[in-house]
Amino acid sequence: MTREERISKLLAGLREGVVFKDGAMGTTLSASGHSGQALELLNVEDPDRVKAVHESYTAVGSQVVETNTFQANAIAMERHGLRERAAELARAGAELAREAVGDEVLVAGSMGPTGGILEPYGDLQPEAAREAFAEQAAALAEGGADLLVLETFSALEELLEGLAGAVETGLPVVASLAFDPGGHTTFGVTPESAAPRLADAGAAVIGANCGTVSPRDMVPIIEEFRKATDLPIMAQPNAGSPERVGDGIRFPEQPDTFGAAGPEFVAAGATLIGGCCGTTPDHIAELIRRVRAAG
Repeated sequence: MTREERISKLLAGLREGVVFKDGAMGTTLSASGHSGQALELLNVEDPDRVKAVHESYTAVGSQVVETNTFQANAIAMERHGLRERAAELARAGAELAREAVGDEVLVAGSMGPTGGILEPYGDLQPEAAREAFAEQAAALAEGGADLLVLETFSALEELLEGLAGAVETGLPVVASLAFDPGGHTTFGVTPESAAPRLADAGAAVIGANCGTVSPRDMVPIIEEFRKATDLPIMAQPNAGSPERVGDGIRFPEQPDTFGAAGPEFVAAGATLIGGCCGTTPDHIAELIRRVRAAG
């Protein structure tokens, strides 16, 4: 299947039913004992380990897998002393995912925030952010990505810069924000305020992922997106609201309760569904089972 055929299949699936994504990459790699500068380095230093995560999700039925490239933009990588390797690591992440899943499963290029704050509230220039995102998006496209997922954004303006850089590739782009239980991001963005601006900027899919909400807390957020847009909507919650345990973070939701929220996401209007931090292949398998059982 060609990339064009995969993209056509995805867009048809989002209009006509439900498309299943994978679960967490970062917390999965961290749980297996990674310690080092950046998880993205594993794309070149331990590629088999990254491929194994992709394979584990496709084995349970994921139709879309995300690359191990969340931080692989020049600004975020600069904090690890890896600014000049950002495009290399992004491209390698996409190539790995494509190799792992073959030609039938879609590869989504994961693109997270820069970690900076745009002017005038911070010192990050919008043009610099857009350039970094455009470089990452181009590398992901070159590596074989079928779509791009801008995820875990709290600031709408930064997400819009990311979207402007990503749409240059011509690939479909998912634009996703991270919410708290109050229904807004840490920068006060709501589904109602974000949806029209993301649509106008060229997003193919919009939605929510990560944040500090439980899967069921995310349901009303998806409902608000549905009221505000006709675009397909993504729901990608963590395995429960994060809890601090000692020096770390725990995601308490077990696969059975996580999966039970799946039919609620579909009822709320989401057609692209997966998991974020703390989720595993078991969480995604249960999500898929519950959604299919509900018809």
